[in-house]
Amino acid sequence: MHASSPKHSIGNTSDKHHVTATIAASTTRRLTSHLQHLTKMSHHAIHTHAPSSAQPAPWRVKFLEHIALPESPEFVLSTLHHVASNSPAHPPTPVVPRARFCIYRGMFAELPPNKHNDGPFNPHVYESDCPTFTTDVRTEKVHDLFATGPGHGVPGQDNGSGGGRQVEAVFWVKGKGFGEGMEIMTQWRVRGDAYLLAGDMENEKEQSSGVRAVKSKVGERMRLVPGKEGEMERWSWQREIDVQWANLSPGMRGSFRNPQPGSRQQDKPKEGEGVGLKSGTEDEDAKKNFRVVVIRPFEVEQLDLKDPANARRWKYTFKSEGHWTTEELWP
Repeated sequence: MHASSPKHSIGNTSDKHHVTATIAASTTRRLTSHLQHLTKMSHHAIHTHAPSSAQPAPWRVKFLEHIALPESPEFVLSTLHHVASNSPAHPPTPVVPRARFCIYRGMFAELPPNKHNDGPFNPHVYESDCPTFTTDVRTEKVHDLFATGPGHGVPGQDNGSGGGRQVEAVFWVKGKGFGEGMEIMTQWRVRGDAYLLAGDMENEKEQSSGVRAVKSKVGERMRLVPGKEGEMERWSWQREIDVQWANLSPGMRGSFRNPQPGSRQQDKPKEGEGVGLKSGTEDEDAKKNFRVVVIRPFEVEQLDLKDPANARRWKYTFKSEGHWTTEELWP
């Protein structure tokens, strides 16, 4: 008995070590798998929804009703433009206003069906109150959105995602509304900051400061649709860009092959460039110049002028955690 006891004791110790090692290895595998899942999620889903207390903006329903009326919902976008001190046209101040017409493309993360695009679309997982438009990365406005923005604010780095500069978008809607005798004459002013989405939004190797800013700042304005928690992994930032691209007509996609916007006509276009071209969704040479711009509103004004004797004006102001205040003003 005494001779066999040490052997039995050693066997128990060995078994305990084996069981401990097995448990540790299993735990390590589970933790590694979980961390890999979180890392994968961080490239497309982190910072993509606002707190559950966030509610739709109080101006949202009326704005969407109005913006659905025009065949082409156009608006004026104003930015601040930096002028070089050595410019012949240098003004008294280094910053001057710039304005141009753009086309409203829908609220971010909830694009409407489009005859030019038969999919695939992102699942309807998120909603937002952030208007979008599209632009060419070579235009002057892109630098305006980056010049002092927190996302990617160094000139020369504006080829990727980022931005964050303040803008104002002004819509004028006039026409017959929904319902008999429903006349609409309303000006909408949307003030906020603007972020650009480029093809680097899901770069798994490295995320730029601009990508991180977009996912954080735009993501905090995105509301998770109730009951859609299980589909979050299927939602993709890149697919949202792809859908915006596919929604354009072939002629509009071809415009991203135009010569450098604002360059002199006496300068010969580069190979593959030209005016009036048409492009399919797979035209990467055109798509490399394509950007989606998202406006995060922090103040919206609605001015109703349909009755001159009783004009009305409201100001909606964004507060923390997705809440808005409403104040009626003199027009």
